[in-house]
Amino acid sequence: MKQEKGTFAMLYADLRRCPEKFQEFIQMSTSAFDGLLDLLRPLLTMQQTLLRRCISPEQRLLITLRFLSTGETYSSLHQLFHVGKSTISGIIRTTCDLIFQNLRPSVMPAPTEETWLQVAEGFESAASFPNCIGAVDGKHLRVHQPPHSGSKSFNNKKFFSVVLMGVADTKYKFLAIDVGAYDGSGDARVMEASQIKQKMLHDENTLPAPRPLPGTTRPLPFVMVSDEAVNVTPCQLRPFPRKGLDTRRRVFNYRLSRARRYIECTFGILTKKWKIVSSSIQLDVATVDAVVKACCILHNYVIDHDGPDKDAEATVPSLATAINWQTSKPDESELELKDLFADYFMTPEGSVPWQMACVSGTA
Repeated sequence: MKQEKGTFAMLYADLRRCPEKFQEFIQMSTSAFDGLLDLLRPLLTMQQTLLRRCISPEQRLLITLRFLSTGETYSSLHQLFHVGKSTISGIIRTTCDLIFQNLRPSVMPAPTEETWLQVAEGFESAASFPNCIGAVDGKHLRVHQPPHSGSKSFNNKKFFSVVLMGVADTKYKFLAIDVGAYDGSGDARVMEASQIKQKMLHDENTLPAPRPLPGTTRPLPFVMVSDEAVNVTPCQLRPFPRKGLDTRRRVFNYRLSRARRYIECTFGILTKKWKIVSSSIQLDVATVDAVVKACCILHNYVIDHDGPDKDAEATVPSLATAINWQTSKPDESELELKDLFADYFMTPEGSVPWQMACVSGTA
């Protein structure tokens, strides 16, 4: 009866006539949906048979986007679309894989030297942090206990999770992601095994050559900023320990936090728009990976087509829980680099007018 009474048959046309309602239904505009459908239509078109009418590409994509944007159960979607639960399961897994494979080259391409320079320009302009090529962090996403996993994915927050690592720019877009690290320890080993770290180390030749900070002459390397996480790249800046901070180090931590907030806001936008990642995901391990990757790709895709959320600056992660990393001790090169940036932020060339008021609590 889905052809006559399903949501797709009865409401799809009406939703398209009301763009605001359409966007509320699947968290993207009609034009963004049409562009995505045009790209995936050949891959979502199934062969008709005499015994069965195939589900159209429009309906397959709508079911998937509704699932990702609401986190509804298969049972709920079954009642909504009049499609079997096992069929819905197959549609969602296949469509998520297709979204990731076909959109990634355009919305999350492998960064080049030109890309890094554009990202650095954004951080210098928006966050007053020169030579920064990304903000990196990781989140625990709640999942149903994987079969035969024991306590492997039971983290220190006392729930089962999958780790999402991400690097963001100042447009709240992911430059790179890594999904699928099930690890209950929540320590540095997750980051050490991260594909982000391995790729960054492998592709060091794409990083720009060191250059002087504005108003200086000594070349400094391009860096990523993070909260107390272990190194992903050879040049990564983390805050100074909170105990015994002098004014110079408090200013450095404040300036670093202004740059690092972009990855926090990016995670916040992701969990707000694609609610499946802020729920306890009741799927098998392989499907969880496909779903989370698809959400990250759609996050970038929607920003490209519909623009970022108006309240992006105020967006913070909800149920996606920050990882309690066991911080590794900084080596001499990291300490030296942090001191160079800290010194620079205290100079007339590197300071910003409001930093002293912020660190003193009078702002």
